[in-house]
Order: sequence, then structure tokens, then C-alpha cells
Amino acid sequence: MTRSTPTKRAILDAALELASVRGISGTSMDDVAQTAGVAKGSLYYNFSSKDRLFEALLEEGVTALADRLRERRGTLTGADALRALIDALIELMQENVAFAKLMAAEMFRTDRSWQESFSALRREVLGLFAEVLADLDSAPRSTLVRASAVFGAVLLAGLEWMVFEPELPRTHVVEEIYRSVA
Repeated sequence: MTRSTPTKRAILDAALELASVRGISGTSMDDVAQTAGVAKGSLYYNFSSKDRLFEALLEEGVTALADRLRERRGTLTGADALRALIDALIELMQENVAFAKLMAAEMFRTDRSWQESFSALRREVLGLFAEVLADLDSAPRSTLVRASAVFGAVLLAGLEWMVFEPELPRTHVVEEIYRSVA
């Protein structure tokens, strides 16, 4: 994504806030402009369409996720690497619950105009999980399907924790998830 201006940042933040509650389909450009405190012309100057706005928002979030996962994994292997990926995803979800909810709703949709660009980012994130799972098993059987299952389990279990059991320590949640997917 190109350099973010304060106006662009306000628009992206407003879009995320609204979509995390209403979904993308239930979020209008008028609502985004109003929530962001910008004129509709400014909204369309920065994002030519609603699809482009949400494509940029998802690209930004998934890129940040991939960066965090790569950073956290570092040179770790095996069980340590898987725990690190789980913890990084849970931590990022805690930092941005609205994006976690949006990602859960959009990660596996195939009917969006941005699906092609989003798929490349999705494969990058799932590829990180697949590499760690293959290393953990010492076998090349880990596919994107298995990685998707683990990623989805972490995403949904993390949301479950944040919504219904936020009093549990993150370390406990990470270990519970690890034991269920390893």
C-alpha cells in the first residue's frame, strides 16, 4: 500500500470500525466518510471505490500479520516455532480486535473483487504455518489445507477467548490452542 496520509488513515480506521460491526456489505461509503469526518470527495479521491477501500484495508492488515509472524518465528523450529506463530496471531488479534473480526469474516470468501490480490497474501500467511507444520512433523505432508485448518482454529479460538473468556491469560490460551492443533 502507498504511504498513508492522515486522511487516508482516518478513512481506513473508519472503514474497519464500521465493517467489524456491520460487515463489509453493510458498510456504505457515506457511513465511512461520516465516521472518518471527511467529505465524500476526499473518500473517493483516496479510494476509487468501496471495493478498493476494503482491498487496501485487508492488504494492510494481512501484510502486518505476515510481517509479525515472520518476525516472531525468526529462526525457531518445531514446537517452538508453532507456539510463536500462534502467540503472534493471538497478540495481533488482541491489539486489533476489529481487524480480527473482519479477517474471520473475509479470509475464506471467494466472491469479492479483491480476491485475487488477497489470495496471494493469504497464501503467504498460510505458507508460514505450512512450513512450521512440515518441520514439526519432519515430513512434507503439511499442505495449505492443514495450515488453513490450524490458522482458522487459532483465529476462531482467539476470538472465542477475547469475547467470552478474556480473563484467561494469553499464555494459557496459546498453550491450549497449541495442544489442540499440534
